[in-house]
Amino acid sequence: MTSYIPSITLPSQVFAQPAASILLPIALGTGIGFAVRPVDTERTYLALKQPPYRPPPYVFGPAWTVLYGLMGYSAYRAWTTGMASFNPETRELTKQGATLYTIQLALNLLWMPLFFGLKRPIEATVDIVALTGVTGYLTYIWGQVDVVAGWALVPYMGWLSFATYLTVGVGYLNDWNLADKERERPPGRKSTAKYVDEESEKKAL
Repeated sequence: MTSYIPSITLPSQVFAQPAASILLPIALGTGIGFAVRPVDTERTYLALKQPPYRPPPYVFGPAWTVLYGLMGYSAYRAWTTGMASFNPETRELTKQGATLYTIQLALNLLWMPLFFGLKRPIEATVDIVALTGVTGYLTYIWGQVDVVAGWALVPYMGWLSFATYLTVGVGYLNDWNLADKERERPPGRKSTAKYVDEESEKKAL
């Protein structure tokens, strides 16, 4: 059972203010995305052999913006509800969740630099498995504090499960080696971009 650890937990002011709570993960996620360079990320993504049901690259930005927003709202809702409770157990669960929330956010922000920046799919897989586990426990903890806060994390949990499948699938299909794999995206509409394995299938026909 995770304890509340103030030294590694975001300040209470972040959780207590709705704007700060919602905008912080969106800002951090966007910052990491631009730091890794979206163009290079898309080139790598298109060059990799992908498992079935892979989404097109342009889906990730809007999806993560919504998920980060829901994540932040869950944090605000759980904190304000839990810390206003007269039940000491509820207050303790709220603070434990705050530590878990901070840990999962750090793991979340670490995934993209590992996978696309350093091109280390094994480490990225370990990261996202840990992230999914921590977030699952967080959903359970904050769900006891406030039902709405728990449900707000459910779409995030679903996406993490799908992202874990994609991470493992990409790693396996590419022999756990992403080095030197980039592909130029053709100009024009987004739908004209093809994955490297789609072109291989076309040539084989």
